[in-house]
Amino acid sequence: MTRRPALAGRGRHPTVVIAAGFGAAVLVGTLLLATPQATAEGDSSHWLTALFTATSAVCVTGLVVVDTETHWSVFGEVVIALLIQVGGLGIMTLATVITIIVSGRLGLRARLSAQLETKSVVASDLGHVLRKVVLFSLICEAVVAVVLAGRFAVGYGEPLGRAAYLGAFHAVSAFNNAGFALWPDNLMRYVTDPWICVTIALAVIVGGLGFPVVFELLRAWRRPRRWSLLTRITVGLSTVLIAGGTLAFLMTEWRNPATMGPLNDGDKVLAAFFTAVMPRSGGFNTLDIAQMNPSSWLLTDVLMFVGGGSAGTAGGIKVTTLGFLLFMVWSELRGESHVNIGHRRLPAATQRQALSISMLGVVVVTFATWLMLTITPYGFDRVLFEIISAFATNGLSTGITADTGLAGHVLLSVLMFIGRIGPLTLGSALALKQRTRRYELPEERVIVG
Repeated sequence: MTRRPALAGRGRHPTVVIAAGFGAAVLVGTLLLATPQATAEGDSSHWLTALFTATSAVCVTGLVVVDTETHWSVFGEVVIALLIQVGGLGIMTLATVITIIVSGRLGLRARLSAQLETKSVVASDLGHVLRKVVLFSLICEAVVAVVLAGRFAVGYGEPLGRAAYLGAFHAVSAFNNAGFALWPDNLMRYVTDPWICVTIALAVIVGGLGFPVVFELLRAWRRPRRWSLLTRITVGLSTVLIAGGTLAFLMTEWRNPATMGPLNDGDKVLAAFFTAVMPRSGGFNTLDIAQMNPSSWLLTDVLMFVGGGSAGTAGGIKVTTLGFLLFMVWSELRGESHVNIGHRRLPAATQRQALSISMLGVVVVTFATWLMLTITPYGFDRVLFEIISAFATNGLSTGITADTGLAGHVLLSVLMFIGRIGPLTLGSALALKQRTRRYELPEERVIVG
């Protein structure tokens, strides 16, 4: 039997295509944003500014080093919106389908691997899944764009063309959890407007739930007992985090004169709800993040690190990972030999994956925080906030991103890239080899704790 060259197998591995696809999109975006046509002044942007913005857009993060409205031209803003759309739809799915088309034939193991990387709900027809994802995304964005455009035109007197442009841009940014806004204060001027705040918050929630969960909810929203384990954990834990976050922000910011203090009670609830939703990976803000209390920063750090649902546009380690960890701890405390959730048993491989994702996330955030502290003069609270925001592809900021310097911008760009494609996917893309141990070593009990 002829042995296939290593490079051939390596080039067809889905994780390589994922990393290469994101890298190619960032490169194209950087080249486009570096052109004079992309800036409002007609001058070429610094290469690092273009690279940082392209990375933030493709990785649907929202961190910026220049003001989006004043620095970029309409052409530049359209490029950013297109990069957000590409990143939000997921080069993971697109690249896997392209791999199938180019190779012409994909073995069973590679097909299952491709399904795992794309989190597809249908294993046999990735092209069909892709069409459903694209169609659903465009419909959601169109609905959000119409609502926002109508509000900008009727409520704020924007010309129809400008209102439509603002609605479309922010619909794409919201559904894809990107957090890019066309105002210097993000959405702070609309803190008391429920039409804009609730619409954008719902777009962020739907986009961050994950396509498998959304499709299942559309099919069986009246029959929660038939929901899969993924849907139950995602919906249940997301509801708890949003509701709990809303109450917590009300407690910590209620009397803060720089945030919720001047608002009436109803507007405070709206602002707290919006602020609790955005750490899922939305990245928009209606309150001044820089003026929040340190307790609110810490709460936001935790919510950002967790992020949203699997196979959606959100970042973080995902709510399913947190849910699995909680059930694993509960099972261990009860002395059970298996992790049972409802009437299902959690596979050992899934448990290891949840632990690996969490630990890799902690290691990356810890190292990056230490590194940022050594190269910038900012304190621990602000640096940790910025690092987690980049890693979780969130986009919320205490206002120090633009002033972290060349090294800081490069570090944040790398974190956004790693955070978007995922620690395990990046590790697989670099290692590639799948080792199967053909023997088992004897066990040795070790004291833990």
